[in-house]
Amino acid sequence: MEIVRGHADRLPSERRTATFTGTVFADPLRSGPDVTMASVFFAPGARTYWHTHESGQLLLVTAGAGLVCSAGGTPQVLHPGDTVWVPPGEAHWHGGGPETYLVHLAVSLGRTQWRDPVADDEYLAQP
Repeated sequence: MEIVRGHADRLPSERRTATFTGTVFADPLRSGPDVTMASVFFAPGARTYWHTHESGQLLLVTAGAGLVCSAGGTPQVLHPGDTVWVPPGEAHWHGGGPETYLVHLAVSLGRTQWRDPVADDEYLAQP
């Protein structure tokens, strides 16, 4: 069993840059080879690069509003309380809306394979 204590016992927020567009901060909750958990803040317009997860990813929106999109799809709007399951190997991205911030809990299973940045026209496609 592992207990992850409140924010006082965790590492400070990390600015994410290498595989993200815009201003993104993550509060790591757990990091391991099989499961990584973090609370992630996306400023308006910020987003991940295209990526996949070896064993899938669960996103739970906790504040703000944002977007999520799978390869070949149209961005879908997210609101607090929404939960997203991304199956293993499915290429996708997620982030804040064009004029809204987004905070979500991300539970990533297995290794993450990062790809190219999300182009502005892909990000701004109408949901």
